[in-house]
Amino acid sequence: MDTIKTLEQLQQLRLQGMANRYKDILDLPLQQQPEAHQMLAWLAEAEGLYRNHQRTQLYLRLSKLRYHATLEQVHCSASRGLTQEQLLLLGDGMFIQKAENVILTGATGCGKSYLACALGRRACMLGYRTLYFSMNRFIEALAAARIDGSYIKWLNQIAKTPLLILDDFGLQPLFHDMKLTLLQILEDRYATGATIITSQLPFSNWYDYLDDPTLADAIMDRMSASAHKIQLAGQSLRNKKIQ
Repeated sequence: MDTIKTLEQLQQLRLQGMANRYKDILDLPLQQQPEAHQMLAWLAEAEGLYRNHQRTQLYLRLSKLRYHATLEQVHCSASRGLTQEQLLLLGDGMFIQKAENVILTGATGCGKSYLACALGRRACMLGYRTLYFSMNRFIEALAAARIDGSYIKWLNQIAKTPLLILDDFGLQPLFHDMKLTLLQILEDRYATGATIITSQLPFSNWYDYLDDPTLADAIMDRMSASAHKIQLAGQSLRNKKIQ
């Protein structure tokens, strides 16, 4: 059997996971190499793991998450307003599958963005495409899409993304067209996609911030429907390693 040719064929077929595992098997002493059925199982497993890893890395790269955050580094305590049960509930990704929103509020530096990015990273690892925008970048992207004619394509891309993260909501005024776009995005994603929104403003103040009774009613209704609301408390964590 020409093992070198077999290895080259696996690489040509872009079965890189299989090729890597096959090479490792060939490096084993002959008496330790598996039989045919066991080898096939190992190769299939290796290819699956390789493709999952590649998909995760792609999703993480496209997500443009602000922080390299993990749920294991998120600090939970009653005084902080975040329990381990809440973190586990969100960490399993079911809120994405159920198209439920997550609203994270609290003072600056309390870890809202970090938690949102940790949930975004977990979503990518679970196989859910994710998009992260700070509200500044969101407004810039909206303006650019209107100028270059890609507005509808941009909206469709967001609508099809399982998890959308909007960070720092409420830091700057939203013009009327921005509110209409936000409403359109939330409407497109209603019951089909999950959205995480972070804000320094208490949720009870969002209606006044939107400053348009008709649009505020519609936006708030879609934001709060089946939403997990978490109010983070405590001192700033910006200078601490654990968020």
